[in-house]
Amino acid sequence: MKSAFLDKLMERLDRMDPGSLQTHFLRLAREKGLLETIFRAVREGIIVLDGRGRITYANRAAEQMLGFQADAAAGQPIHRFLREIDWDRLLELDAEEWSRLVAREIEISYPERRFLDFYVVPLAAVADAERGAVVLLRDVTRDREHEARAVESERLNVLTLLAAGVAHEIGNPLNSLNIHLQLIERELDEVPPEQRKNLVELVGVSRREVARLDGILTQFLRALRPNPPNLAPGSVAEVLRETLEFLQHEIRDRDVLVEVEAPDALPEIPLDADQIKQAFFNLIRNAIQAMPGGGLLEIILRETDRFVEIAFRDHGPGIPSGELNRLFEPYHTTRPKGSGLGLAIVQRIVRDHGGQIEVHSEPGAGTTFTLLLPRSGRRLRLLKAPPPEDRVQPAGGAP
Repeated sequence: MKSAFLDKLMERLDRMDPGSLQTHFLRLAREKGLLETIFRAVREGIIVLDGRGRITYANRAAEQMLGFQADAAAGQPIHRFLREIDWDRLLELDAEEWSRLVAREIEISYPERRFLDFYVVPLAAVADAERGAVVLLRDVTRDREHEARAVESERLNVLTLLAAGVAHEIGNPLNSLNIHLQLIERELDEVPPEQRKNLVELVGVSRREVARLDGILTQFLRALRPNPPNLAPGSVAEVLRETLEFLQHEIRDRDVLVEVEAPDALPEIPLDADQIKQAFFNLIRNAIQAMPGGGLLEIILRETDRFVEIAFRDHGPGIPSGELNRLFEPYHTTRPKGSGLGLAIVQRIVRDHGGQIEVHSEPGAGTTFTLLLPRSGRRLRLLKAPPPEDRVQPAGGAP
């Protein structure tokens, strides 16, 4: 884009004395420096392309969004960094089509998953130079996340209303059934012995099924209407230790080896120990069940500037990519006997603590769930690691 000043300068260039020429070039340099300062400061990504789609300029925001260095990318075709756009098609547009603004939203996965509003603004050709373009990028990832959370919140509100009806319509009859089954058990003492054994077994099966349904109902209500967390400074490492201790028999019976990797000190963070223990319990049980033949469960604790991170990594079959977006939906499960509520409970607990939960899975290589819990500045020494004989070993392992 040419300015009136630049047009006049080009017309008078042959008639200028060296002093005037120097003055004008200094003015151009100052204007160029001002523009570069502005471009570096704006949050939108700006990329200038030549007529062949090669990068001639990129600002700092574009570098961060697309994961490259402007100096190294100069002269490189833009499709190396933005594969989601058909650049060959764009560069073949005729003059009329090229004069229109091209705009769309794209999703990229490198250097991290982002949603970008993408604009291509055509640049008019100057003299014999090829026409070029300016690519404008705006990161709308947070907007999309807020929209997704709003949709999820609305869905959970609807399910919460449903839960109230479920509690009334199913919970009360279940209690009644359980009471009457207890009364029947008492009456069985009057039944002849040859009939009693079979009836006792049938009543026992009925009571167990009633208890199972009551447990599902309780989990459902807990997932949708949990108590607000009672936050107090606490040690994530201590909560993890207590959870592993509670599950140690199941861990050994399933032939699972648990390895915990943690720094010597972690910050004490605000948490509800009972709720975080429930989240840990659900994730560890999921990992155990993902490895029915036994295997290794890695639990990695670390801290960043904002969070304490707890990663649970199993070495099971992994989760199909098509299932990842539905993992936290209530009642969605990939296991035949799963209730589909465990991960919904974990997500709600973590979010009520102001944290985040991330999942990464590769078919055939296992799954990693990572909890990010907001940290505080105070530090707490971890408990000393137990001696080797007290560490969780797989069944049949070394004592």
